[in-house]
Amino acid sequence: MTHRSSTPPSKRLAPTGFTPPDRATAAEFWVVRHGESTWNADGRYQGQTDVPLSALGALQAASLAERLTGQSFDAVYSSDLARARQTAEVVAERLEGTPAVRLCPELREINVGELTGLVVSEIKARYADYLTALQADPWATRRPGGESMEDLFARCGAAFHALRAAHPGGRVLVFTHGGVVRVAVGLALGGVPSHAWSRLSVTNTSVTRVLLGESSGTLLGFNDEAHLESLLEATEADDVLGQAP
Repeated sequence: MTHRSSTPPSKRLAPTGFTPPDRATAAEFWVVRHGESTWNADGRYQGQTDVPLSALGALQAASLAERLTGQSFDAVYSSDLARARQTAEVVAERLEGTPAVRLCPELREINVGELTGLVVSEIKARYADYLTALQADPWATRRPGGESMEDLFARCGAAFHALRAAHPGGRVLVFTHGGVVRVAVGLALGGVPSHAWSRLSVTNTSVTRVLLGESSGTLLGFNDEAHLESLLEATEADDVLGQAP
């Protein structure tokens, strides 16, 4: 995680036709999905419901904190939901300078509307039409009474670009949710094919690194969960997949 290439960024070759972000003005984001929540453990869709970490989630956060001990960031931000905030606070205590955790409501998980609190079997029984629509168009289909991935991308994309503008040339640690990690990947790649979103499985407390400039981005690392190897297998449940919360 802490290894850095000895080759200066200005000397690294980019693919033909691609202009990489300028490190002087871009921001490098380390985007962390929160630890397992109690509703993750129960298999319930939570979305923006304020659910705390489970016992396993607290262990996952502590493992990540151990891994990042002494790391330096220009700022630490978190979704204001408890599961993200609690994860952020555990990790921030071990960072260089013990930075304050700044809350950013715009980094909340996708709003799952009427699916809140339900398990997969209940959703299949009550919302068959929604699941059919989701299968056909996972990008634009809204959760009943909630948001679509397209909505989430617009909301969180604006938040990431605001943070980028606030920290040019900096390194920023963000604690958020599985759907928002997907947004960061999409921003880095210039978009993700609509049917690929559900294949971006994001483990609890995994680290995804992206470099975002004003008009370009680069994916530096995805779903790094090496710190969880000593724990029980971490859940890959996610609010955005059509199969688990």
